[in-house]
Amino acid sequence: MNNNKNFESGELSWKQQAITTVVYDAVQDCQGDTEALLALLRQLEQLHREIRDGVFQKSLPVNRRQLYSLLKDIESEGGWPYIERMRLQAFLANLPQEAPEENNHEVLESDRSCG
Repeated sequence: MNNNKNFESGELSWKQQAITTVVYDAVQDCQGDTEALLALLRQLEQLHREIRDGVFQKSLPVNRRQLYSLLKDIESEGGWPYIERMRLQAFLANLPQEAPEENNHEVLESDRSCG
């Protein structure tokens, strides 16, 4: 039985590596295309949500021993999986700086024309 579990673990590891390779290949194909990269991130987030809300929740522990084992694994293997969204401040920090006087003047002119 332990031998079968090792085989299953190895097969899962191989599948996870294949997924990682495919994702990195997709990233390379999208390099420089912000919209394509955003679509890829959205797809990964959707997959994460589907797995979490579907089969993962159905597989959660049904007794204290299983819960303890899961919590021990989470603690030892790096915590709870989470897909972090970029904060607006970090996004704006990556935008190129423009001359503030020119921008302020344009904004003031457009504000005056509105009303």
